[in-house]
Amino acid sequence: MENLILEFQLKLANTSLDVQRYLLNTIDINNRLIAVKGARGSGKTTLLLQIAKLHLNPSSTLYVSLDHIYFFDNKLYNLAKQFSQFGGTHLLLDEVHKYPNWSREIKLIYDNFPELSVIFTSSSILEIYKSESDLSRRAVSYYLKELSFREFLQFETSIQFPKFEFSEILQHHPELASNILKKIKPLPLFNKYLRIGAYPYYKENESSYSQKLQNIINLTIEIDINAVEDLQYDTLVKLKKLLITIASSAPFTPNISKLSEKIGLSRNMLVQCIKILERAGLVNELYRDNSGIGVLTKPEKLYLNNSNLMYTLAAENINIGNVRETFFQNQFKGLHEINLSDQADFIINKAFTFEIGGKNKKKKQIQAVEYAYVTKDDIEIGYKNVVPLWLFGFLY
Repeated sequence: MENLILEFQLKLANTSLDVQRYLLNTIDINNRLIAVKGARGSGKTTLLLQIAKLHLNPSSTLYVSLDHIYFFDNKLYNLAKQFSQFGGTHLLLDEVHKYPNWSREIKLIYDNFPELSVIFTSSSILEIYKSESDLSRRAVSYYLKELSFREFLQFETSIQFPKFEFSEILQHHPELASNILKKIKPLPLFNKYLRIGAYPYYKENESSYSQKLQNIINLTIEIDINAVEDLQYDTLVKLKKLLITIASSAPFTPNISKLSEKIGLSRNMLVQCIKILERAGLVNELYRDNSGIGVLTKPEKLYLNNSNLMYTLAAENINIGNVRETFFQNQFKGLHEINLSDQADFIINKAFTFEIGGKNKKKKQIQAVEYAYVTKDDIEIGYKNVVPLWLFGFLY
């Protein structure tokens, strides 16, 4: 255990607090068991280390990744027992889905060491509420989204902008945009964000970002999905084929019969695979109405999770209109209820209708719709019910 403590202290010393993710001050560390899910590369490891550095006592905290060589010969439960006996109060566990029987041992740790709090991260594909041991009554779960445009700006400019509530943007967007324009020119930065700004590791090497993202997509399917779903190799290959098919025409209105024949999967298995890709943080399903959605309900429209995935997987089929819609649905996903609209593109919280377009987009489609807005790309500031697209990147 001493080597694990030394490694943790070194990681902690090298952890910067200059750019802080939106969840850092949202997670209630008073809960004894916390799960942080998120797509591979979204920044879960850095988040854990920042929590330790900002909110916990380093002398009674231990961070360890569960794919560490230590666990080749040692049990997680025994580590927790020893750490607790030496006065440990917080155990931070990274990538738990890489450890066999993780949920059973975490349950035992929770039940047997009441003085020890556990925060664990996993691939977004992991469903803790369906795990072999019952954690649903014990764990408080959070989801770490990719970088918002606001967070990306902090990486790029070192300026800390506040996040805005949805209602605040609708009511005061000209003033909010005007204050931001005093500090930066958002449009060129927004175009960069759409291409390479969704994942924090873009700062490591921008020229190799697309290749690294492609590698992460492969690892998500081959390792993360397989670790949880235990799929046959040929099914994993078909998952990749399905993802490319979605990417080449997203937003994609799936014809399940034709798609089933093309991919080589049964209808039920195809719908299941779409939902697996969504849980893995690669695609988003959208419906006109969320009520009555079952496990085998086919989505009415499919989007890639974010625009960076579009530029990596479908570079030759990029349509700027699709990029704009993908950005919009991504920023709202998980924060507000978002559905497809009959009159326009999207409806938020069953009340607010949005039509997405470029700077020349007209209001014709929404003229007769109450609480309707045109969201325009390529404008710095809006007016009345015309809102700049980039400003919705400040929701978190």
